[in-house]
Amino acid sequence: MLADDDVSSRVELHRDLQWPSASYFTMEHHPRDRGSRHNHHRRELKNPYQEEERSSGHSVLLPGRLGGTGDEIFLCDRSHPRSDVCYLKGDVRMDSRSSSFVLVAKNASTRLGEERIKPYTRKWEQSCMDIVHEVRVRAGAERRCDVYHSVPAVVFTTGGYTGNVYHEFHDGLIPLYITSQHLNREVVFVGVELHNWWLTKYGDVIAQMSNHPVIDFDRDERIHCFPEVTVGLHIHDEMAIEPSLMPGNQTIVDFRNLLDAAYQEELAQAPEPPPPSPASSIGQPRLTIIARNDTRVILNLDEIVGMARELGFWVEIRKPDRTSELKRIYRALNSSDVLLGVHGAAMTHFLFMRPGSVFIQVVPLGTKWAAAAYYGQPAQKLGLDYIGYEIEASESSLSDRYDENDTVLTDPAKISTQGWAVVKEIYLEGQNVRLSLPRFKRTLLDARRKAMAFRLRQRW
Repeated sequence: MLADDDVSSRVELHRDLQWPSASYFTMEHHPRDRGSRHNHHRRELKNPYQEEERSSGHSVLLPGRLGGTGDEIFLCDRSHPRSDVCYLKGDVRMDSRSSSFVLVAKNASTRLGEERIKPYTRKWEQSCMDIVHEVRVRAGAERRCDVYHSVPAVVFTTGGYTGNVYHEFHDGLIPLYITSQHLNREVVFVGVELHNWWLTKYGDVIAQMSNHPVIDFDRDERIHCFPEVTVGLHIHDEMAIEPSLMPGNQTIVDFRNLLDAAYQEELAQAPEPPPPSPASSIGQPRLTIIARNDTRVILNLDEIVGMARELGFWVEIRKPDRTSELKRIYRALNSSDVLLGVHGAAMTHFLFMRPGSVFIQVVPLGTKWAAAAYYGQPAQKLGLDYIGYEIEASESSLSDRYDENDTVLTDPAKISTQGWAVVKEIYLEGQNVRLSLPRFKRTLLDARRKAMAFRLRQRW
């Protein structure tokens, strides 16, 4: 399923830490499957952590680096700015009726007491964490076991901003991979606020992380017993994996390889490559455009498509659709040489492009930092050849409403000091783009050159 920018229930947070006077967070949230308790509060957010902390891991509970055969352990680490993690080892019981994981303490030295934790990776964002269900972690008395497990459990949630493709990967799937990969699929995932649609959408991916069925924490009232349990997820940087914090030095490329494995059957049905052009033996480069439906629309998309075809691209347009199957989107992008789209949640699908391919992100006014931080830099870490096309004021539909010397066009950073509501209204909800054909042609020619080199490398 592609990210839907036309979902009526939307929360957007703006982040621009590199503007001198701004401290916002920018992204598009599409909450779904929620009751009244999931009302979101829009607010200006202060930078919750210093730049040097962004790649730091939990100081105590790095995945796969804590243990000791036969040890009884009850530890919680709240040192990371993005998430809390608790680790229990010994005789651990899941009791969903009391929203608890209980360590049956048998050693006198085992710490007693109770911790409460929300297993979501945005703990600095109070308005988000307010809607995430809490889990109790404690040492307590023995109780019966209904189901015995010989493998560890990892507890996560599909609450929060799940429902938006960016957050499903950044807040959920990538941290789930980081936290569990050292267990080599011998792990049971326990989902809090687990949505059936999420299991349907990501079942193939989850099957590559675990050999066992996911447990629905809120609906399964049996007492499940585990040898160890991790409650909460580890997270590194934006859409990234820091190899120095991984037991096997894995990177975001390894996560993408997991996606390849998840969709290998679909990839076996990959579309036929375009026929070779008269001037080339390696065929036309394939360009996939992700088109927006609501705001930040490319108004002259037909002209852009026509120009791309004249330059020798085979062009396919994909539009956000709630019914689109993720594996089919993956197949289309995995076979593409170039991805083109305007900054927004759907750009998360750069993860589906092959390392070495080309990613063009059109950057509207007022989104420069967010476009680079959330998609441009992570794409480069994946090995994509990233091109950030920053539009000029004349290419923004805002130029039709404001004088050419207006601060809206000349200094978006200054506008941001007026607050989130103003930024949201002007730059995210009130802006479309009309790309300059001569200017964007140079970008397409650059992309075509890089794409042809990529195709040649792929051939040999």
